[in-house]
Amino acid sequence: MKNTASLLQSYLLENGLEKTWKNANPLFINNQHHKLTKEGVTYIISKYVTSARKTSTLVPLKVKNHMLRHSKAMHLLQAGVNLIYIRDFLGHVDLKTTEIYAKADTEMKRKAIENVYPDLIDSNLPDWNKDQALLSWLSGIK
Repeated sequence: MKNTASLLQSYLLENGLEKTWKNANPLFINNQHHKLTKEGVTYIISKYVTSARKTSTLVPLKVKNHMLRHSKAMHLLQAGVNLIYIRDFLGHVDLKTTEIYAKADTEMKRKAIENVYPDLIDSNLPDWNKDQALLSWLSGIK
């Protein structure tokens, strides 16, 4: 994506990595200037989750790396991106693994069902709130 590529280019320039990161240096490093590991990313996420929970109850107790990956996949799916592209983006070998995301999206299921069935109520119905005689008559029914 253009924005991501631009951010990465700026990061490389700011850290003097534009020529060396592919050969000798990792792209993302920890405090000891070693390669940032999965555990390091988990630590960073946990730190920000703890901070966010101080001001919001909407943040789950634990946020794991895979939750971010899953969220991205679901957003791509909801945006109408083909499962094959999502599979490639996630690095899945088998499309069946990616199909798990399609099975999990209840909002997409609801929209698909709504699209299959025609409207049962005519959208051209008159506004009954404007018929005072009818409203009076209905109010009198007990």
